[in-house]
Amino acid sequence: MIRLLIALLIVLLVVLQFRLWVGEGSLAELHLLKQDIAEQKRELEQMRRRNQALQAEVSDLKKGLEAIEERARHDLGMIREGETFYQIIEPTRKGAE
Repeated sequence: MIRLLIALLIVLLVVLQFRLWVGEGSLAELHLLKQDIAEQKRELEQMRRRNQALQAEVSDLKKGLEAIEERARHDLGMIREGETFYQIIEPTRKGAE
């Protein structure tokens, strides 16, 4: 009888250890979930910074013409009336190509 009880307790211990290390809800799964959460938090923070930058840009575009002018100059290469556009082309070195 005692041997049966000891065998049963050993089997129960093995099953519990298996679940602890390998099965559903195991420590390995918990570790992977914590890594996933950390990665999601990093992505969320990057998206928040990007959203803040976009919101600031939208606010600038709504408020004044300076931001619109800067965007037109930079992105479209536009100039004001009466300005002269100079394009400087750096000479290429033969060894650099």
